Amino acid sequence: MSRLLKVAVAVVALSISGLGWAAEKIAVVDVQGAILQTDYAQKRLGEVRDQADYKKNKEEYERLKSEGEALLKTFQKDAAVMSQDQKVAAQNKLTSMQEDLDHVTGKLQQAEQIAGQALLQEMAPKVQEVLREIIEKEGIGLLLQRNAVIHAEPSYSITAAVTDKLNQLVAK
Repeated sequence: MSRLLKVAVAVVALSISGLGWAAEKIAVVDVQGAILQTDYAQKRLGEVRDQADYKKNKEEYERLKSEGEALLKTFQKDAAVMSQDQKVAAQNKLTSMQEDLDHVTGKLQQAEQIAGQALLQEMAPKVQEVLREIIEKEGIGLLLQRNAVIHAEPSYSITAAVTDKLNQLVAK
């Protein structure tokens, strides 16, 4: 998660006056997850996935995956009767296909990560507003980022509430 959002969560959690140490409620939030689960984020990610380059890469991914699986099946089935040269050639082809698949996968992930980072930065002010509101309403004295916590019961999470509030805020 970007440093901007970590800092934003920390600042909001520490800057709410009146809650201080007296409030006893502890909560966790996955800010990135809350943002990416919003209707707005899903729409934006859908737009990325509808772009021609993304679709082309996705088709290439599916083709390589299918060809690789077929080649692997054939190799596993025929390995006992293949010569050493044929085995080496098949293994090299599988390795090459896996490298191609990894490359295309990287392109797809990069496109989604760029869109995700843009969404996180764009929605950071709204998240601060929503977190401030939830902290005040729920009387939360300590709010932790989910990935900084080893264990938390689901009842401690306010992620869904943040997503709901963001959906309402963006819809206005």
